[in-house]
Amino acid sequence: MIESPRNQKVREVRRLAQKAERTERAEFVLEGPQAVREGLSDRPDLIGELFITPTALERHRDIGELAERAGIEVLFASEEAVDAMADTRNPQGVIAVARQFPTALKRIFDGEPKLVAILEEVRDPGNLGTIIRLADAAGADAIVLTGRTVDLYNAKVVRSTTGSLFHVPIAVEAEFEDAVVRARAAGLRVVAADVRGGDLLAARDAGELAAPTAWVFGNEARGLPEELVAQCDASLSVPIYGSAESMNLATAASVCLYESAFAQRTRAEL
Repeated sequence: MIESPRNQKVREVRRLAQKAERTERAEFVLEGPQAVREGLSDRPDLIGELFITPTALERHRDIGELAERAGIEVLFASEEAVDAMADTRNPQGVIAVARQFPTALKRIFDGEPKLVAILEEVRDPGNLGTIIRLADAAGADAIVLTGRTVDLYNAKVVRSTTGSLFHVPIAVEAEFEDAVVRARAAGLRVVAADVRGGDLLAARDAGELAAPTAWVFGNEARGLPEELVAQCDASLSVPIYGSAESMNLATAASVCLYESAFAQRTRAEL
């Protein structure tokens, strides 16, 4: 039983809050029962260590069963020790350390993908995690993060995906130009989500969104630079009918990805 927050293992896990440490060790932290459950269910081979309080194990017996099935040792820890490992104030007594598992960019576009999200300089961890989650929900085939986008394995990003980072292939540290070239070579139409772009609904009515599409989403404050928009095949804007000055990036991304998902599935059913 790990009792002290100053235990060596606790300090080692806590150091993974730093990107340099995560990169050097190629590991990251899963906090809370839902994230750990998703990791154990989808990719148990990635889970290296599992820390849990006796109370949490009693409350979440399925986590213990999943760990036993995968041959992963459960390390008991006190509430204080688990809290010291976590980035949040309430990890609910469950922490795991997992290996990072990015997908190579060249593999992202294998297998004739129909819907891909490319994220350029998305800096807010909550936004990135939410976009990954909704891309998963919309049935996206893959996600590409450029080198200017926040670290996929940032604790807040991981939490915000609520397990979806285990469901969708994700490339990291990609060059924007390389991602666009590979998307186009795979038969995808590259479309920038841009406030200066054309009407999303007009594109939908014209049947453009039913084509295999790689949506490009830019920085929360500045959007996409004009020179990057120029590299895309088209740019579209989500219309705002009310008085709002702008739309949250994750919200706009959800509209764009789901419009494509609806259009593609409607065409497939015809």
